Amino acid sequence: MTRAMGAEMRRIHVGNALSAFGLGFTVPYLYVYVAQVRGLGAMTAGLVLAVFAVAALIVLPFAGRAIVRRGPLPVLIAALVTAALGALSLGLAGNATAVLFAAAALGAGQAVMQPALATMIVDCSTAETRSRAFAMQFFLQNLGLGVGGLIGGHLVDTTRVFSFTLLFGIEAAVFLLLVVVMSTVRMPHSPRLEDAPARSARGGWKQLLGNRAMVQLCVLGFVLFFACYGQFESGLSAYGVEAAGISTSALGTALAANTAVIVVAQFAVLKFVERRRRSRVIAAVGLIWAVAWAVAGYAGLGHGSQEMATAAFVSTYALFGLGEAMLSPTVAPLVAELAPEGMAGQYNSAFALVKQLALAVGPAVGGPMGASLHAPYIVTFLLFSLGISVLAVRLGRRLTAVQDQPWLARSRVVTRGGAPAEPVAADV
Repeated sequence: MTRAMGAEMRRIHVGNALSAFGLGFTVPYLYVYVAQVRGLGAMTAGLVLAVFAVAALIVLPFAGRAIVRRGPLPVLIAALVTAALGALSLGLAGNATAVLFAAAALGAGQAVMQPALATMIVDCSTAETRSRAFAMQFFLQNLGLGVGGLIGGHLVDTTRVFSFTLLFGIEAAVFLLLVVVMSTVRMPHSPRLEDAPARSARGGWKQLLGNRAMVQLCVLGFVLFFACYGQFESGLSAYGVEAAGISTSALGTALAANTAVIVVAQFAVLKFVERRRRSRVIAAVGLIWAVAWAVAGYAGLGHGSQEMATAAFVSTYALFGLGEAMLSPTVAPLVAELAPEGMAGQYNSAFALVKQLALAVGPAVGGPMGASLHAPYIVTFLLFSLGISVLAVRLGRRLTAVQDQPWLARSRVVTRGGAPAEPVAADV
């Protein structure tokens, strides 16, 4: 990577941190703001959260096309302006209609930021630096979410509407500041849809669905997000409270343990995974998460003391954090390696769409199970975690040697997309 590209990458990482800060700054307080502070009730507050997910599902397919045609930077700036307007409107909205429209704008803008930033990382990195760049992205995102949530929690006061108006106003200002920062980024030339063959222009999605390795990765990604992220604040927390008797303060400690493991272990884990096959790393994550679910089973279904149950539950979140730290330098770079030249934006948006689907379905399935069907809940998601390992091994058979082992590329151009040139020999 040249010195110039290193400078651009630093600006992109600032963008990742600030976008995550904005998300953590307000999202945890949306429900109480709409339901209690604005007095619009629990149903409207639930609709606001649903609108966030629906808006993301609607815009992401179009975002991928726009990134391919226009480049990630213009799309990112448009998303930031949209999110800023949504945040500001949300802080001023006084009725249900205004709140829902503002939430739709904020949710759509935030959804598009991530594939745009991911594509900028792809364009400003090489095969040898990409894993480290995505690890840094994940580290900064978690740090930004944690710091944003901490500061936001100290600003809000449920007895004062103005404290929430100020909160959303600051979020809007952060997004506009990010527009200024990102406007200084000078992206290297990368092929756009107009540069590609005509068949790519006519059928970007058809081409993606014809890439069997990418389809398998999307299926694997859905299971990853469904079995982990989709359970954090719904099924797993409900299970902890109902089955394990976990207090709300202990639940907060568990979430903090998850973030702490990611922040502390990210770069130590990176050194471990950089020289190992991506498919094997993902398979190992499935096994780690299976252990996490078994520990959660002990917390809620075992016969130990309350202290032991709490310790086991906190350990569950810590183990999930370890797996997340292993995935961050593995999955996102693999999406980029599978994308044909000039199609990284489409592939990043497709994978973000899969993530949003999993995050929408996960709480809907896991929430009721975690609250009432304790043993089936644990067994179900333990099996899903083992399924991650199986799917990862199968994916490895479809990857080229360089896609699965990027360090083999050295100084040569990384092969992108298409069928594997030769089978990958098994290793341990």
